[in-house]
Amino acid sequence: MNSVPIAVIGAGPAGLSAAIEAAKAGAKVLVIDENLKPGGQLFKQIHKFFGSRVHKAGVRGIDIGRQLLEETKTLGIEVWLDTEVCGIDQDRNIWAIRNKDRSINIHAERIIVASGAIENAVKFSGWTLPGVMGAGAAQTMINTHRVLPGKKVLMVGSGNVGVIVSYQLMQAGAEVVGIIEAAPKLGGYGVHTAKVRRAGVPFYTSHTITRAIGDQRVEAAEITALDAEWKPIPGTEQVLEVDTICLATGLTPLAELVWIAGCKFAYISELGGHVPIHDYQMESSVKGIYIAGDISGVEEASTAMEEGRLAGISAAADLGYYTHEEKERRTSEVWHHLDALRCGQFGQKRKDAKDRILAIGKERIS
Repeated sequence: MNSVPIAVIGAGPAGLSAAIEAAKAGAKVLVIDENLKPGGQLFKQIHKFFGSRVHKAGVRGIDIGRQLLEETKTLGIEVWLDTEVCGIDQDRNIWAIRNKDRSINIHAERIIVASGAIENAVKFSGWTLPGVMGAGAAQTMINTHRVLPGKKVLMVGSGNVGVIVSYQLMQAGAEVVGIIEAAPKLGGYGVHTAKVRRAGVPFYTSHTITRAIGDQRVEAAEITALDAEWKPIPGTEQVLEVDTICLATGLTPLAELVWIAGCKFAYISELGGHVPIHDYQMESSVKGIYIAGDISGVEEASTAMEEGRLAGISAAADLGYYTHEEKERRTSEVWHHLDALRCGQFGQKRKDAKDRILAIGKERIS
């Protein structure tokens, strides 16, 4: 059985940041990812980040990804790609399939799970037709593979993912026929929604999709207005001519591995559903298993990177690579950054939700 001090599952923004912090302390780190390329969501994000300089404001996600990969290479961090982790246990053993044909067992003194999140689907008549896809899938097609998923697009969901991907679809040459939102108010940051609206895209609040129309593929979409109780209003149906329907209807933490390991969970709807409880060091209820990024509650890439840093610092310190004083200093710095990211109207809701999961973690883990 292979053995390593720290194994990081997931080579996205959280996982790479965790690996970098642990490696800086002197720990040998192995990063495992099922994809053929590292970097995760960052390499789909061609827009510039905003916030403060410390949070990479003004830098495009794809460039942040390149910076992380370069730092990973400089620090000599080992990265296994095309490697699917099938299970972990409370003794921190990892079972994986490498290159789709070789089974590997690994023991890690500490494990950091940064497996991200999965897109939510919405069921409606015709939802299995070709042309119905997650907004993240559309973003992968245009920004990673340079393939336009369709020419006329309906976006379902007005959160940040919906409006950002809508704008990127337009940059790629598609027409966004409209963005519908079941809630009475738009969900994304004003800086994103205003940009899309200025480009001429109509928003339909208090609307939902009732069916995708087409024989072999999507040819149109029917949308309907909703009343105050979120029920369709008869007679308000509209048919929009589209060939693609993108679903930006939220994300759910991809937490199966920590379920398998026996970690305790709590249901926090604001964080995407069932999330593993953890403490202020990002350690789960199972000793030596840490979490970071969207698996701990769906937020932004900037937050995922800070949580990754926190998990990396904590895991390395737990193995003696940092002194107590150095760990406290670095942990305090990261929490200052996290609190700054979670301020404001939308961030406060996340902060409140995170405080709840931390309080639950403190109670149940202790």
